[in-house]
Amino acid sequence: MKNVLFLALSLSVMGLSAQAQSVKPANAQAKVAGAQIQFEESKFEFGAVKTGAVVDHTFKFKNVGTQPLVISNIGVTCGCTTPEWTREPIMPGKSGTVVAKFNTAGKYGMQNKVLTVESNSVGGNAMVALVGEVKEEGAAMQAPPANAESMVDQSAPDGKQKLKMDDNKIKAKKKS
Repeated sequence: MKNVLFLALSLSVMGLSAQAQSVKPANAQAKVAGAQIQFEESKFEFGAVKTGAVVDHTFKFKNVGTQPLVISNIGVTCGCTTPEWTREPIMPGKSGTVVAKFNTAGKYGMQNKVLTVESNSVGGNAMVALVGEVKEEGAAMQAPPANAESMVDQSAPDGKQKLKMDDNKIKAKKKS
């Protein structure tokens, strides 16, 4: 009877020990069966540029899956955006790039140029975007600060001054 009890207790301890060893840390990420693309960033904000400028940005990605990742095509929202990408298969754990070039000629206002990355990723298509504003040639690239009046020298002799801010001239009159 003692042997049977000892045997049962030993088996229980071994079972709990084996179970405890198979527990993964909370921050461990399970590997996906297949290729999986993961971008460092999905959106690049280029700010304000003058029409005619070419904006380009390199989006970096990693294959976090278990199979080679192959990008078959990159769809764009218009002909003003041209993509280039890593053409050879990206092995698990390795990285690649997608370069997006946006020609702003003929474009004005807020822009959101989306690139759809078509690949064999188990997550399906991925999307990255260039976002910013295109301004007309000669337009101020940055608005003057709200407190521009407080920057006027009140002791100016003729009541007029010229302030230069970010290569833009601003005229201010002193109120008497």
